[in-house]
Amino acid sequence: MPAAVPGEPDCKLTEPFVVGAQDTLAPWLVDVTNQNTFMISSDKILTLIDPKPTLLEKYEKLLKPTLSVVQPIPPNPPTPPNPPTD
Repeated sequence: MPAAVPGEPDCKLTEPFVVGAQDTLAPWLVDVTNQNTFMISSDKILTLIDPKPTLLEKYEKLLKPTLSVVQPIPPNPPTPPNPPTD
């Protein structure tokens, strides 16, 4: 589907990475932004490919959220009542 206005972005890139030497992956534009979603005009895209299975697996591992186990804080034990004073 073409952009509503010619030249306006019509493709959404989510979590794009750059493939480097020895199939290393680095987030696209990591040195200039913290964004992980980008809009781009389809006429700027030069090549689309299907990655090798090993590269796809590496990419999927990078996108998996890391889970950290948080230990629950135990509730404070009840305080015993003050003994009666005479």
